[in-house]
Amino acid sequence: MEKSFLVPAFSISKPTKILKVPTWIFPAFLIFAFLGSISESNSQEDDVSKLFRTEEILDIRLGFSFKDVKKSDKETSVSQEWLYYKDNSGEWDSLQVELFARGNFRKDHCFFTPLKIKIDKKEREGTVFKGNKTLKLVMPCQNNKAADDLTLKEYMIYKMYEEVSPYHFHTRLVNLTITDRSGKQEKSFEIKAFLIEDDSEIADRFEATMKKDVQLNPYRFKDTVSIRQDFFQYMIGNTDWSTVVQHNIAVMQLANKDYIPLCYDFDMSGLVNAPYAVVNPLIPINSVTERYYWGVCREEELFKNTREYYLSIEPNIWDSYGKIASLLSTNEQEATKKFLTAYFDILKDDKKFRDNIYSNCRK
Repeated sequence: MEKSFLVPAFSISKPTKILKVPTWIFPAFLIFAFLGSISESNSQEDDVSKLFRTEEILDIRLGFSFKDVKKSDKETSVSQEWLYYKDNSGEWDSLQVELFARGNFRKDHCFFTPLKIKIDKKEREGTVFKGNKTLKLVMPCQNNKAADDLTLKEYMIYKMYEEVSPYHFHTRLVNLTITDRSGKQEKSFEIKAFLIEDDSEIADRFEATMKKDVQLNPYRFKDTVSIRQDFFQYMIGNTDWSTVVQHNIAVMQLANKDYIPLCYDFDMSGLVNAPYAVVNPLIPINSVTERYYWGVCREEELFKNTREYYLSIEPNIWDSYGKIASLLSTNEQEATKKFLTAYFDILKDDKKFRDNIYSNCRK
């Protein structure tokens, strides 16, 4: 990571002839208006692929050699495999996919390696996967009792960010049966996982372009979007990101030339609090559960407006949190609720806000 940063009134002079309109015009007008609203609504819905239009948990099955995955790289597919999924009728269906290893840290340190799934157009047509050429599959790191809770907490973060910014990745929670075919005897695991749309999908949605391998001064990003993202990272206790070197941040450029940061990968955050999580060595804290504001300094008014914005959407964030928290163990429900409450307590206290966020920004 980088060392620094980062109707006017009017009068009528003569009698006006009143135009009599046939009564049939009004129903027709209402019909056209209604149809127009439907068209606009459908247009907005069409921007999101069918896979991500529901929060219903999707059941899928996938099998491959774990060893082959660990030996592969992100440019070379492990193999072609069959992905099985339950359709709307509850019946199992399948399609052929290519699997790619993804990530660096998890690939070297985790039992389950994150995957990128590539689906040929002919395979995905007519299925729930239509419109998704590639997908990221996020799984727990280790195979233990806490695995599902860790995955659910990271998924929860993606869902909460939907309340913060329109510039977010769509996700879908899945019940995954994953089978290791490395040895002579296959071994299966039942785990929680989730799918993330490819960045090309979000770029198409905003008629934008993705910028790869560009180093940008943090102040070149659209300020309101960027600072809301900075606050969010502080909210979840995450320092494992950088807008400058695109570490866990994708860069999207809108048609008006604005740069937009797209955040992802939150497993190192304090809210998730994974056993393997480590603190950014450039930051003076000892634990990922200690918050540290890692955003750059901006005008005081922008900090004030962002603070007010988060307080205004607090109920929305808690609603999003609650939908996932109910799936967590009792201890994790208590811990995550306490962690999020502490963030809003800071926003509601003038001194805490100034000391922990405004005065602590990166200059």
